[in-house]
Amino acid sequence: MLKIGALLVMVLLSGAALASAKCPAHPRGEWIKESDARARIEAQGYQIRKFKVDGNCYEIYGKTKEGKKAEIYFDTKTLDIVKAEIEK
Repeated sequence: MLKIGALLVMVLLSGAALASAKCPAHPRGEWIKESDARARIEAQGYQIRKFKVDGNCYEIYGKTKEGKKAEIYFDTKTLDIVKAEIEK
């Protein structure tokens, strides 16, 4: 029974690791300020419901300018999109 519980924990943790993006690790001093990043992302037409730091990425949950649900990871220095999951 203990083995099954340990296996379940490993599977759940590996799934969480797959969900996040692999953004380059920039020194914090090189990151675009969160408020500036949010403003620049909104200027691109995204509606941000939630904005957060996820590892070395800025991550948003919201909508595209077309109104589709989106979860997008941005590079903290360049704001390049590293990973995007957009409703079809």
